Amino acid sequence: MLRWSVYVLIAIGFAVACVFLSHWQFDRNAARSEQIALVEANYDAEAVPLADLIGSDGVFHPQDEWHPVALHGEYLAEEQLLVRNRPHGGTSAFEVLVPFQTDDGRVLIVDRGWVAPGSGDAPDAVPAPPSGTVDVVVRLRDGEAAAPARGAPPGQVATIHLPTIADMVGGDVVTGAYGQLVSETPPAPALGSFDSPTDDPGPHLSYAIQWILFAVMGFIFIGYIIRTEIVKHREDLEDRPVREKKKRSRDRDADVEDELLDAH
Repeated sequence: MLRWSVYVLIAIGFAVACVFLSHWQFDRNAARSEQIALVEANYDAEAVPLADLIGSDGVFHPQDEWHPVALHGEYLAEEQLLVRNRPHGGTSAFEVLVPFQTDDGRVLIVDRGWVAPGSGDAPDAVPAPPSGTVDVVVRLRDGEAAAPARGAPPGQVATIHLPTIADMVGGDVVTGAYGQLVSETPPAPALGSFDSPTDDPGPHLSYAIQWILFAVMGFIFIGYIIRTEIVKHREDLEDRPVREKKKRSRDRDADVEDELLDAH
C-alpha cells in the first residue's frame, strides 16, 4: 500500500506540472489571438495624423500598433542609420532608418525597408530617401529592447531601441514608436519591403490540449501498474495452497527415501 501511495503521489505531481504547462500554452494562445485581432483591426485602416495616436506627451498605446499614420515634412537624410543583422531575403540584411521631421517639429524614426549585405560591414549601396517636402504613410511599431553592449561601425545600431537612437539623432524624437514605411510621395528608389504579419495562430492550443491528455495518461499508467500488482498478488494467493501441497508432497517423498536408505 505504501508503494501504491508513492505511485499516486508521482501521478499527482506529474499532473500538476502538466496543468501548469497547459495553462501556459493557453495563455500564449490567447496572447497570439489578441495579436492577430490587433493586426486585423489596424493593418489596413485609414491613415490618420500622427498627433491622433501619439500626442505631445509622446505616449504610444499598444492598441495602436500597426495603425497607419500620415506624415508631412522632410527626411533628415544626413542622420540615416542602419540596423544590423535583420532576417530578410534569406540573409542578414540591413534595415534603413531615416528620421522624418514633421511640420510640427517632431521627429519620427522611419524604417524605409531593407537592403542586402555587401562585401564588408555595410551594404554596397543604400538608396537615398526623397529630398524636400514629402508625404509619407507609415505603420506604427513599438520600439525594440536595447541590445547587449557590443561594438558596431559608425552609423549602425543593433536594434531599434528608440531612446538610444534619439540620443544619436538629437532633436524632438518620438521614442514611443517608430514607423514602417508604406508609401512615399514623391517616390524614391524602392528598398526591400516588409512582409505582412502572419495570421497563423501557432500550435499553442494543440500543445495545451496535449498537456491535459498527458496528465490523464499519467493517472491511467499508474492505475495500470497498481492493477497489475493487485492481479499478481491475487494469483500468488491462489497459487500458494498448490505450492504448499507440492512442497509437503516433496517433503514426504524425501522422508520415505531417507527411511529406505536407513534400512539398507
